Amino acid sequence: MAEPAEIRSVGQIAINVKDIERAVAFYRDVLGLPFLFQAGNLAFFDCGGVRLMLDIAEDERFDHPASCVYYRVDDLAAAFERLKERGAVVESEPHMIAKMPDHELWMAFFRDPDENFFALMSEVR
Repeated sequence: MAEPAEIRSVGQIAINVKDIERAVAFYRDVLGLPFLFQAGNLAFFDCGGVRLMLDIAEDERFDHPASCVYYRVDDLAAAFERLKERGAVVESEPHMIAKMPDHELWMAFFRDPDENFFALMSEVR
């Protein structure tokens, strides 16, 4: 039996969009992610060392909403308010998901202009 590949971390996440300029504005101006570069219908952002690639799907096999990406934040309430002020579409306000022995897991959900579903998450001690 072959040895399994050693996966160390996530390097890049692709997110489908319909309008690259509108998407760049959202991820840069609403989410506040550092813009790296753009090449045609591809735009790249840094999210804590993980690269987000925004892409207009080349064919129908790739044209679907993104998986839910959970963005970790320290102050969920403040981060959520900033997103609302900047125009993010709110799906749910910050709320506790689970009480763990050493922390509470809190989340809030929102959508980008292409209807992709995302969350902010915070582990509160």
